[in-house]
Amino acid sequence: MKKGLQMGKQSLSFEKPVYIMSEASIVGPKEGEGPLKDTFDKIVEDATFGKDSWEEGESEMLKETVSIALRKAKLKAEDVRYLFAGDLLGQLIATTFGVMDLEIPLFGLYGACSTMGEALALSAMTVHAGYADTVIAAASSHFGGAEKQFRFPLEYGNQRPMSSTWTVTGSGAFILSKEYGDVMITGVTTGKVVDYGVKDSLNMGACMAPAAADLIYQHLKDFDRKPEDYDKIVTGDLGKVGKEILCKLLADQGIDISKVHMDCGMEIYDDVAQDTHAGGSGCGCSAVTLAGKLMKELRSGELKRILFVPTGALLSTVSYNEGQSVPGIAHGVIIEKRT
Repeated sequence: MKKGLQMGKQSLSFEKPVYIMSEASIVGPKEGEGPLKDTFDKIVEDATFGKDSWEEGESEMLKETVSIALRKAKLKAEDVRYLFAGDLLGQLIATTFGVMDLEIPLFGLYGACSTMGEALALSAMTVHAGYADTVIAAASSHFGGAEKQFRFPLEYGNQRPMSSTWTVTGSGAFILSKEYGDVMITGVTTGKVVDYGVKDSLNMGACMAPAAADLIYQHLKDFDRKPEDYDKIVTGDLGKVGKEILCKLLADQGIDISKVHMDCGMEIYDDVAQDTHAGGSGCGCSAVTLAGKLMKELRSGELKRILFVPTGALLSTVSYNEGQSVPGIAHGVIIEKRT
């Protein structure tokens, strides 16, 4: 084990930080009506983004988000060595069709709703290792496309249980570089697949909370840190149900994160006014909350250090229809304000 790089069982500490040069976020109309509406770069009133389908609309949304991040960093697509990105759709069609015209070498990722964390971790590792000077990490999701693929077409008008979360229509993109910046990634913890046997695909929080608890526990152990060493420990999309389970699982291990924990899924919507039940979910949930609210607070100095832990439920229509449980995974990224 190389001192100063590999930490414990699952973590890396970067000897030289990797900087976030710019970030961008685009959301749909429902997200644009929520509590975080003033933090996004763009709110689109047409959920199809001017295209003929939800899926094509998600591709257009992702492409425009990456373009905004490039403009902010005063870069062109050809200045970027690699793009790490993913979505929730089969064969990553939102990503592949969306970024095709940019002609950036692509690593297509699937970590379910944890994909933003996976993309940031792999991007930071690539830059830190010297394999690229500049990379982009991105993720997206779309309510209409995700519902059609994983649950029921919207035209069915099916009822949703109170434990269900609302898939965010949104995309986030981050440009990472070895060049100096105000905000930096200083370490990552890679999660394991964790399965507690939950089979309710409409209760994403219960499916993903064990993976988040496992990741946070291991991260704190690997870095020999306590929850209070972070201004916020941010989970991706556990919602009300998952938050309660997460805090209980960690409390059983003697870890209290209640004072610093924040869940993106509970921040992005007003669950009562917008009827989103347990909160928000989807790759875009944590992506746009980080690119919007959290990055603004980091750049201003309101936050000094956060642990970003997006979570994913690893199911497909095949596994669900064959009666399989829904395992979860989480990935952790340490993001800090440069002092």
